[in-house]
Amino acid sequence: MAYSVIFGAGKIARGFIAHLLALSHEDFVFVEKAQELVDLLNDRKQYTINILGAPEKNMLVSGVKALSYADRDMISSAISKASILFTAVGGKNLPEIVPALVKGITARFEAGNDNPLNIITCENWKQPAELLRKAILLDLNAGCHEQFDKLVGISEAVVMRSAIEAGAEALKADPLVVNVQDYWILPVDASGIKGELPEIEGIKLIEAFEGFLERKFYTYNAANGTVSYLGYLRGHFLISEAASDPDILEILSGVYLETGTALAKKFNIKLEDQLAFGKTSLAKLQDRTIVDTIERNARDPVRKLGPQDRLIGPARLVLENGGIPACLSLAIAAAIHYDEPTDGIALELKHMREEKGIDFILENICKMDSEEELAALVKKSILQLKNMGWIKEES
Repeated sequence: MAYSVIFGAGKIARGFIAHLLALSHEDFVFVEKAQELVDLLNDRKQYTINILGAPEKNMLVSGVKALSYADRDMISSAISKASILFTAVGGKNLPEIVPALVKGITARFEAGNDNPLNIITCENWKQPAELLRKAILLDLNAGCHEQFDKLVGISEAVVMRSAIEAGAEALKADPLVVNVQDYWILPVDASGIKGELPEIEGIKLIEAFEGFLERKFYTYNAANGTVSYLGYLRGHFLISEAASDPDILEILSGVYLETGTALAKKFNIKLEDQLAFGKTSLAKLQDRTIVDTIERNARDPVRKLGPQDRLIGPARLVLENGGIPACLSLAIAAAIHYDEPTDGIALELKHMREEKGIDFILENICKMDSEEELAALVKKSILQLKNMGWIKEES
């Protein structure tokens, strides 16, 4: 039987990773920074997972155990005998777990455990596996590097199941309850795996992972950004509402076609296959059982307007492959005008727009020449959205 360690005990850790392990009858322990959550897990020893739209698949996960970050010796012991390890801590928090990983891996080697250990990063972050590998090697005793390279695999997963905060009544009955999407596959980069993984339900090893990752990002994330920012301008509260708005849907369909055509050309796949992949994204966005807000998805527009992020990156890809990202440009224009009052970053963006102008944002946030083709498309899209009445300010 496999023994697993999960760094993080948030909604994805509880509602997806631990769920797959429980379905596979595998023992696991959470390692969590928040002491209140650690205490809650250890006191209750169980929690409920609700499958949105499929209540017959709901599950009570029992026998739950958790360790605090402060429990370094116990964490080290757990890693020394684990057969697989997962991270779901948020990409920016990965450096915090490196000392515990180094201590545990060192203890594992000292104990003579020469079974492969695979660490699977479940983070929405750029190259989290590579980031973690470099950080571990930097701290790990040089005498252990050869053994590390031979026995420790660090691989990246793509989390495609949504985990949503439960309602107040459900949380009162079970403060650990998680509501999740009826999706069961965890794609994992096969190239980073050492030896064989334990048989865990839902894990799917992907050989051409980089291509899969790019297709997912430019399909799912571009669509999410489009719906979020256009949905905000249209006054929608939920993602599912915005994705079902006929006017937004027309633009979103154009985004799927623009990105789909570019991705099909780049990866030499059939356009109909890529567009079918896009339909799985649309189904998720329109799923009314997933109660997910525009605000949560649109949060931090400055980062999401970055040159490699969900809107500018796909638009560049479309241009590079001979297309015109007209619909993506509408989404970028909408993102530039995201000014949710509760989002400090959005208000900074608004101030920047009003005080320094659109060209300043394009040059300094989006990292594009204000006179280049994509910039011209975005500025044209801003005028188009104003003419449509979606942007109501004059700037």
